[in-house]
Amino acid sequence: MEKTSYNIAIDGPAGAGKSTIAKLVARKLGFVYVDTGAMYRAMALYFIRRGIRPEDEAAVSQAAPGAGILIRYEDGVQQVILNGENVSGLIRTEQVGNMASATSIYPAVRAHLLDLQRGLAASTDVIMDGRDIGTCILPDADTKIFLTADPHVRAMRRYKELTEKGETCNLQEIEQDIIERDQRDMTRETAPLRQAEDAVLVDGSQLTIDQVVERIIREARARGLKAE
Repeated sequence: MEKTSYNIAIDGPAGAGKSTIAKLVARKLGFVYVDTGAMYRAMALYFIRRGIRPEDEAAVSQAAPGAGILIRYEDGVQQVILNGENVSGLIRTEQVGNMASATSIYPAVRAHLLDLQRGLAASTDVIMDGRDIGTCILPDADTKIFLTADPHVRAMRRYKELTEKGETCNLQEIEQDIIERDQRDMTRETAPLRQAEDAVLVDGSQLTIDQVVERIIREARARGLKAE
């Protein structure tokens, strides 16, 4: 399929702010934000509901094709649909996040979503974020960003997010979980987390959200994206 669109890929470790940043960039540029992480989380919820253990690759692979996942927007707000059910409010828990990290390594899980993501990107101006967008999903993306931040900074952000929701949590445990997830994502056999050779490294540890957004837009402009 001939590509007639402009694509931006944002990769990076858990808790770096990829989704927040990508949504804001999409809004400013009028792009479609394709939340690949939400798609994997929806699949993870599907597995959890069926009592499938994350280490059971055979069961995960057999079940994966049964997860029908759609991303749609209602009044500008993203909705994640799993087999006809809106699960947007159910997929952001730590349990689902850990299941998504563990099961996204399996080829059957990745293959189930790949064609849909690439087909959309070929015909629509999109921005995607994840662990392997620039290296595997959209290797020909016009602009690639590798967004990272210090593990302690990411843990502090997550701690604040959870406590503001009224949840009881431990900062040290969150930071350790982030470090372990980084290690797992970087060393997995299938599509490991790594910076693409042509990606721009952006460390957001000391930057505001708005500063990161503007940095990404500047990089896209420098790589052929025309101003509105």
